[in-house]
Amino acid sequence: MKKPTKDTMKATLRKQLSFLFSRKITVVILLLVQAGFVFFAFFSLYEHFIYIYLTLTALAIALVGYIASSNENAGYKIAWLVPFVIFPGFMALVYIFIKTQISRHSFKKTVEKKIVQTEKYLTQNEEIYADILENEDKAFARLSHYISSFGKFPTYRNTTAQYFKNGEEQFEVLLQELRQAKQFIFIEYFIVEQGVMWKQILEILLQKVKEGVDVRFLYDGVGAQTILPGKYDETLKSYGIKCKVFNPFVPFMTTVQNNRDHRKIVVIDGHTAFTGGTNLADEYINAKVKYGYWKDSAVMIKGDAVWSFTMMFFQMWELDETASADYSDYTPHKYNQNIFESDGYVIPYSDSPLDNESVGKMIYLDIINKAKDYIYFTAPYLILDGELTTALGYAAKSGVDVKIVVPGIPDKWYVQKISNCYYKELLDQGVKFYRFKPGFVHAKNCVADDIVATVGTVNLDYRSLYLHFEDGAVFYKNSIVKDVKKDIMDIIKNDCTKITVKDMNERNVFDKIFSGVLKIFGPLL
Repeated sequence: MKKPTKDTMKATLRKQLSFLFSRKITVVILLLVQAGFVFFAFFSLYEHFIYIYLTLTALAIALVGYIASSNENAGYKIAWLVPFVIFPGFMALVYIFIKTQISRHSFKKTVEKKIVQTEKYLTQNEEIYADILENEDKAFARLSHYISSFGKFPTYRNTTAQYFKNGEEQFEVLLQELRQAKQFIFIEYFIVEQGVMWKQILEILLQKVKEGVDVRFLYDGVGAQTILPGKYDETLKSYGIKCKVFNPFVPFMTTVQNNRDHRKIVVIDGHTAFTGGTNLADEYINAKVKYGYWKDSAVMIKGDAVWSFTMMFFQMWELDETASADYSDYTPHKYNQNIFESDGYVIPYSDSPLDNESVGKMIYLDIINKAKDYIYFTAPYLILDGELTTALGYAAKSGVDVKIVVPGIPDKWYVQKISNCYYKELLDQGVKFYRFKPGFVHAKNCVADDIVATVGTVNLDYRSLYLHFEDGAVFYKNSIVKDVKKDIMDIIKNDCTKITVKDMNERNVFDKIFSGVLKIFGPLL
């Protein structure tokens, strides 16, 4: 065996030291120290002071009653109540700690204030709504009214959309559109990682900065925490790119870290926008293989509906600013005087975890409940609450063809275990599941009855539906609907195997028990 040279040994040592003193290890150590201190302090008191024990137990009983009678989702209630049974006193302290954090309440007020400030710029054109109500479908009019009233985003005409069935297709068009930018480029993503994809985008952005284009980039503080160099936002600023980190990660125990910006938005000159499942990392365009072939999707929107995406961006961008921009400088017609082509109706939407209104979930429920012939999904994660489970099951039992495409190679093993429980429950009710053999499905698509579809960032799990900032677009009588359907049908025919009740029943006993236990805590994962 060849002995390692001194240079090899030094390089290995440097690599090991670099890992030990990396941001990831430092963060983990700080969090473990904090958790250790809490556990030590609690159990020291718990062991020696009977009065504290009795007081905390009484408090736990009161909190159990409070949780049981609260308006929280049933899944969250169960996920909280089970640990209360095992560690009542400790969980009482944890619950109070989480629910009384000043940082989260302050963050919530800041977000709510910005959304209120922008509401007057997102009013519904009453002529469009009246046309839907009188000449189209009253059922769709109700969805339009809901998103406008509670989601705060209007319905548009004079808009076209192009569907991309994978990240590679979107990437080529995105590069073309970025090169054509004349006035401004707004980019907001959950994940950005240095590589083939980001290198090409960054080269264009740097060129656009030289041309005087207003380039702004917003990325999530957790999504890029361990994959970007430290203070990467400062690096981009030094290039002339205006850059911000949304909700920067701090190594302290705080629930505000749960509310991540999971949105994917690009706005160019006010008249062109992109959204969908793809992030800015190489696996999304299959330039890097992580979990087999990465199946994703995205859309490009041109026209009046882009205005909603522009305002979504400003709602996040201006959270740390006291003054607001002159939004009239960014309208769709500011730099495009032509009349936009109209193709059906488009409703861009955003979903905040801080307003007690689960817009993404309600859109899914609306489409499921109104489906007459079929409803198809692509879903990377399946951790459903009771309402979605019931709606999907009832649709299938009432004769609607319900098909859901799920990953063949999951990116999170524990999510796959939990999903198995839902597969079994819904298969028994007639829902059909198809496993994508080549790899991982990351697309978040839904289409029904050849008339309505939605594409965006909202997963069928608790984190997307209740904890993250999300976005997407609903398309009604738009040509994109048939493209979404065709894509799903093609992969079911060519790339999927059907999951059967027998497959679920043949799992070993340990796997069934372990999946069931994980399911209890699914809402917290």
